[in-house]
Amino acid sequence: MKKILNNKFWTKWKSFPDPRKQEYIFAPFGYGIYQLFNKVNSKYILFGKGKNLAYRMTSLLPEPLGQGRRNNNNKKDYVLENIVNIQYRTRSFKNKTEMKNFEDELKKLRIHIFNT
Repeated sequence: MKKILNNKFWTKWKSFPDPRKQEYIFAPFGYGIYQLFNKVNSKYILFGKGKNLAYRMTSLLPEPLGQGRRNNNNKKDYVLENIVNIQYRTRSFKNKTEMKNFEDELKKLRIHIFNT
């Protein structure tokens, strides 16, 4: 477990940006994985992948703050309600296969509040 979580290819943890404050998200434009963490309760929140990770992460908030077609309001509401306590990190990948394999390993850990 520690190997996948402490992998040197993850970015450092950053505060999740609040679009109401005109803050920015820093994520790969290509294949990548993100992971969210609540620094107050020390719990991993969720993770996900995208072929354009920066765009994909914009769907982590409810409209009109976020965008995309994700039908997961419970996740979006959690992120918005806890936004001041949420941190995120990302990892980029060369291709879809590498990204998917890493996501599968991360999912097997079953450590996230939303493990899908």
